[in-house]
Amino acid sequence: MKRLAHDASATEDLLVVNMRQLVERLSRTHRPIVWAVQIGVFALSGVAAFLLRFDFGLPHHYVRHLLYALPIWVIVKIVVFRVAGLDRGWWRYVSVTDLLRIVVGNFAGSALSCIAILVIAPSGFPRSIYALDLMICFLGTAGIRMLVRMTAEATFQRGGGAPEKNALIYGAGDAGVTLLREIQRNSKLLYRVRGFLDDRQDKKGVHIHGVPVLGGRAEVESMVARHNVDIILIAIPSASGAEMTRILEQCHACGVECKTVPGLGDVIEERGLAGQIRDVAVEDLLGRKPVRLEQEQIRASIEGRVVMVTGAAGSIGSELCRQIARFRPAGIVGFEIAESPLFEIDREMQQSFPAVPFHPEIGSIQNRVRVDEVLQQYSPAVIYHAAAYKHVPLMEAHIFEAIENNVFGTYNLAVAAAEHGVEDFVMISSDKAVRPTNVMGATKRIAELLLLALQENGDRQPFSGAENGVSPHSRTKYVAVRFGNVLGSNGSVIPIFKKQIAAGGPVTVTHPEMRRFFMTIPEACQLVLQAAVIGEGGQICVLDMGEPVKIVDLARNLILLSGLKPEEDIKVEFTGMRPGEKLYEELSTMLEDTAPTAHEKIRIFVGNGMPEGGMVEWIDYLRETCESRDAGRLVVALKEIVIDYSPGTHLLKRVIEPRAQRAVSVSAH
Repeated sequence: MKRLAHDASATEDLLVVNMRQLVERLSRTHRPIVWAVQIGVFALSGVAAFLLRFDFGLPHHYVRHLLYALPIWVIVKIVVFRVAGLDRGWWRYVSVTDLLRIVVGNFAGSALSCIAILVIAPSGFPRSIYALDLMICFLGTAGIRMLVRMTAEATFQRGGGAPEKNALIYGAGDAGVTLLREIQRNSKLLYRVRGFLDDRQDKKGVHIHGVPVLGGRAEVESMVARHNVDIILIAIPSASGAEMTRILEQCHACGVECKTVPGLGDVIEERGLAGQIRDVAVEDLLGRKPVRLEQEQIRASIEGRVVMVTGAAGSIGSELCRQIARFRPAGIVGFEIAESPLFEIDREMQQSFPAVPFHPEIGSIQNRVRVDEVLQQYSPAVIYHAAAYKHVPLMEAHIFEAIENNVFGTYNLAVAAAEHGVEDFVMISSDKAVRPTNVMGATKRIAELLLLALQENGDRQPFSGAENGVSPHSRTKYVAVRFGNVLGSNGSVIPIFKKQIAAGGPVTVTHPEMRRFFMTIPEACQLVLQAAVIGEGGQICVLDMGEPVKIVDLARNLILLSGLKPEEDIKVEFTGMRPGEKLYEELSTMLEDTAPTAHEKIRIFVGNGMPEGGMVEWIDYLRETCESRDAGRLVVALKEIVIDYSPGTHLLKRVIEPRAQRAVSVSAH
């Protein structure tokens, strides 16, 4: 029996392949075939109308009427169908709208033919012939199109020899039927639908588009085994979380893969249901269209030049490498301290952009000797500085490390860039640098101030002393790019929410009123590239990111897009604000003035907010404080440098309480 089934399947596959090849050959001569078939239908309709009128016994004296009428019908209908565009469509995609147009075309063709026949043909023409011709011609022109569509769907629903997955569709409602039709029409969807599963007993045994409803939840295991099923497609957008859980548990118990279709209503109907069988896209949660930036200006600044990216294996750095490669640079230097991620981005770049040399270099921006080695070796014209410690609560607990990396590391790189003749230096900053309430934001603000100071002194004189290494004739252009949270980046809320949803919840949000600005990773990286073009040096570029988004709304939307219901299926819990966090992030400060640029979505902040005294003196003081590991002095120093910095309560308690305890201990003795 198995051998017979195999032979039958092989014969069926061969027949389908032959039919597909025939249809493809015919499609290459599509237009002449359409004309020939339509002319044949017009002629045969007229002959059939005469034969039916006279019960297939055409009297001799009516042959003359037929010979007059036949060329009139053919010529008039050719012109009408041509004017109506009915000879230019793809018949395999015929729809109800096309059938309505065919009705109108046939009525117009028959009416005009009737007038011509009354004028030209001999008298005594049978009037019933007109109605018969109209009816037969419509059935012929519409029927041939429907036949082509059914043949195309029958032959092209298979995957062209590629391996297919035997599938069951769970849900025989509107969503399931729509999904089946799209799978049958789209040869790229490699599913062979063996049947439906539905818990409504009255549907059992019914055939839908030739596919049977096999049973309900109780029959899942037996049907999976009987039809050798590889995957179950769950098409029940209205299912509750409990129902979905039961179905998923049963699918997993049978050892088959399962996917679901989210309940997206009109979007599903417009874009095609099968296209919604996917993971949730982060961009769907943004709530606005991503900004598209000017490409040609960016190309002019990158093409043919060596570009260096620090933090090249991070979420922003790696996307920068991909975006830069599109503009054909002479080479990309990926500078990264993390070995394994750098190895992965190196492989990706070689595979995706083989024509662009990618040079992976391991090193830390805190190591000035290593930075000099890399700059000396490759002589980059542009540096995009994405390396930074960015996790707010973690940096609150590691304030010395935050300073050493985000401040000292940036200083090393920026000064070395001027020494080695780098033309453009673009640093990625953060909206957390605006009136910072955490160490991470304060370090980013200090890094911004460093670039402003380097720009000013580089154009005039060195900071102070030759040891700083900044030439008085340096023309390096320093620009900072400040933007909000990046959806999908490492450590952002989206991956965390997804993991929590996958685990069944709860989804944790710090505060119901927590708001943030959001953008996509590609959008953020395009802004960074654009900043090098727009900024003239010593400036901070900021993207107009629209209105801030509530984090709790983002969480609830993600739950909904996952096919579940907030609070019913997945709980949302509020955990309280973490150390260093604030409810609202800002993009500008009262000390800064904004100026428009050539791009409507980018503005430039020109205020500097410099502290009293030179920046180098403050850098030296911060180094001394970090070496002494005096957290209290360090916090005070940050406050003096960044005037609007407001240290968090948790941090203040941490640095004040040990001092108070030591004071009590000394007084007790």
